[in-house]
Amino acid sequence: MDEILLEGSLTELADRFGNITSNILYPESEKEVAMMVKEANKVGKKLAIVSGGTKLGYGGIKPEYDFTLSLKKLTGIVEHTPGDMTVTVKPGTTMQTLQQYLKQYNQMVPLDPAYASASTIGGVVSANESGPKRLKYGAARDHVIGMRIVYPDGKIIRTGGKVVKNVAGYDMNKLFIGAMGTLGVITEITLKLRPLPKYSSIVTLSVQEDALHDLKAFIIQLQDSTIEPVSLELVNPMLSKNLFHKEEYHLIIALEDVKKAVLFQEAWIDENKPTKAMMNVLKHSEDFWTTFNELTPNSQNDFHDTTSGVMKVGTTNMGVFPLLQECDRLNLESNVQILAHAGAGHGLSTIIFSGLPENVVQSIRHIQTFSEESGGYGIVKHLPFELRKHLNTWGQQKDSFYLMKGIKQKIDPKNTLNEKRFIGGI
Repeated sequence: MDEILLEGSLTELADRFGNITSNILYPESEKEVAMMVKEANKVGKKLAIVSGGTKLGYGGIKPEYDFTLSLKKLTGIVEHTPGDMTVTVKPGTTMQTLQQYLKQYNQMVPLDPAYASASTIGGVVSANESGPKRLKYGAARDHVIGMRIVYPDGKIIRTGGKVVKNVAGYDMNKLFIGAMGTLGVITEITLKLRPLPKYSSIVTLSVQEDALHDLKAFIIQLQDSTIEPVSLELVNPMLSKNLFHKEEYHLIIALEDVKKAVLFQEAWIDENKPTKAMMNVLKHSEDFWTTFNELTPNSQNDFHDTTSGVMKVGTTNMGVFPLLQECDRLNLESNVQILAHAGAGHGLSTIIFSGLPENVVQSIRHIQTFSEESGGYGIVKHLPFELRKHLNTWGQQKDSFYLMKGIKQKIDPKNTLNEKRFIGGI
């Protein structure tokens, strides 16, 4: 294997976040990927798989690998069938590039992960990423209809197909989506598309903490109505101060439809909103979501002097209220700043910590325990490697762990791909 040394800045990233090494390989085709993976597997070398490099702080307890296999040069559209509303794309293509290409056909991939300018479709699928619009559109696993995968032994397989109605029997796509690159190297992804919305807006409702009960009742009323929001994102006061220059709780309600339907829904919200809620309508929703999705630290944009950490927390839908209130209690009582937003329609929250290393670790551990005691879970999505060693980044081990471990041992018995990157050190 001929290696290429990482540039200085990437070497620093490797030292800080781990999950890559200073020896990097840049295959330019699926054939080269298969050759490199097969050779590494044959001689017992360990490969770290990376695409856009935004998730180097996500999972992973292995200090170093023999080589990094970068998919940076596997970019571009392989096939786009506008009439069938499908697209096949290479894994190193950024979400921003893909969406800009589809926009000229009035189509989109209905995914809104953080930092779309650098996040690649391969990384998004490998981590099963999603954003606030998951409420209506779902996560990555809901839109993948086919993939090409290189197994650790170099064999190339196809899962699913290139048309929407292609799955019969077990959906093999689900096996690799969210597996963090531990089972195979994705070289092509086929996705279902949606038409771009004709019209969109964002309605925000802001309240003080004493009116959160009324806001909760409103959300339940809205979900029982005919209103179809794209997002119901609850934002804590600290993050609201950054976004809206107002230190109150904000509920972000995204609406997408024909103009008449959106305006009708805006009017319904205005008529039924809590008495103490202040309502505002943002017309330039695309600009807002771009700003919103660039807020979350990752290994490509985390250049702060203080330590940053990010968690994904899963609770019940209404469980996001006590979770964000607990975050705000920590904001007042601990030496850490916490920005938080939570999906009141799907129960997934993003919690952003910043402060001294020991304070960030302590706060992450507290929120993880708080969520697990409430029947949920807490996963560390971004944190320097040295600090990840002091935490159980994937939270409590689930009953499904042994099934996942068995699959890993069957497909990759030599642990060639992304060893110890996933749950329980898989």
